[in-house]
Amino acid sequence: MRGYRITLARRRWLQLAGAALAAPLLSRLARAQGYPARPVRVIVTTGPGGQGDTTARLIAQKLTESLGQQFYVENIAGAGGNIAHGTAARAQPDGHTILAAGGSFVANPSLYARIPYDPYKDFAPITLVGSSPHVLAVHPSVPANSVKELVALAQANPGALSYASAGRGTPAHLAGELFKLAFAIDITHVPFGGVPIAVAALPTALPHAKAGGLRALAMMSGKRSSLLPDVPTMAEASGHDLEADILTGLLVPAATPKEIVDLLHREVARIVAVPEFRERLIALGFEPIAGTPEGFAEWIRAEIPKWGKVIRDANIGVQ
Repeated sequence: MRGYRITLARRRWLQLAGAALAAPLLSRLARAQGYPARPVRVIVTTGPGGQGDTTARLIAQKLTESLGQQFYVENIAGAGGNIAHGTAARAQPDGHTILAAGGSFVANPSLYARIPYDPYKDFAPITLVGSSPHVLAVHPSVPANSVKELVALAQANPGALSYASAGRGTPAHLAGELFKLAFAIDITHVPFGGVPIAVAALPTALPHAKAGGLRALAMMSGKRSSLLPDVPTMAEASGHDLEADILTGLLVPAATPKEIVDLLHREVARIVAVPEFRERLIALGFEPIAGTPEGFAEWIRAEIPKWGKVIRDANIGVQ
């Protein structure tokens, strides 16, 4: 009988303890159940029409369909993305503002003397949506049919060659400097077209490569692209594993409830897993990812020092 009373007491204690432990979880779930309570803005750091903008709009459309509230894109261009980053960092941490970030998010801490956000403390990562490689390419008139031949040409003619990018401080510019530093070659950066060498995003280079206006030498990525399957990776072409992908990732202000972050991650992962959606990303030049928030955080921690070193070594600065 005494043992029975102890068993009853223990069972009651366990029930009370379970209720106490479950209460905070139920409270958090109750808060998340009301999300989204109003339209959600997705801030994009560039103007309309770019690769990141198009991807963000595709995601916003699908989130609108799945969560029952409008997810709309707000383009906040300027200052290399810093205005958009700062606006998102100062937003209410309730999940109703999402930042669609690209390469400038991890490059700007080293490019600018001051930025209006802390990439480590001001945001909670949701997921990397997809990645798109930069392409190292040359005009057909350049007597180089491979990366090794281009490097040899640059070494034999220091300072005589130039390469184009989308602009100073852009991901393409940084990718070009990464290439130069890896091979210790002297090639002049020119922030416009009409020069013999180009470092460009895959969607930009793709039509010119297919039409014969550019000769793609290598993908600056970990694997080949299905859009240009015959073009080797930089590692395959040169033995140097140089990766410089353009990525689109989603973040929210740091104090956003974890339940909302988890909900958004699950929804985006589900969306990206749909074959038709994956095909649309691939057609845009993106390799679908939809990884975990933890994986995105690790990527941020790795990319900031990586590009910081390139920026310092190449003496790049933006006012």
